[in-house]
Amino acid sequence: MALKPLGDRILATRVEAQEKTKSGLYLPETAKEKPQEAKIVAVGPGKTLDDGTVKAVELKKGDTVLYGKYAGTEVSIDGTDFLILREDDVLAVVESK
Repeated sequence: MALKPLGDRILATRVEAQEKTKSGLYLPETAKEKPQEAKIVAVGPGKTLDDGTVKAVELKKGDTVLYGKYAGTEVSIDGTDFLILREDDVLAVVESK
């Protein structure tokens, strides 16, 4: 099944949380926080402005982004968990070196 986000929405999958701290300690499942980092799977066409024009989404498929702690809607399709975010919910794009 293919999902296509509408408007300025973004379809993303969470990046898995690290199992181990920098000092080498392993974290149990109960101690882990939900990651606030996600990889974009699909992007909608953009937001329709009051004058009828469409403002394209600045993000693209494959970007890794940071989003707000309580942002987005979680959905599960065919056993895969997705996160649907608005472009405004994205705080930053993670750029790799």
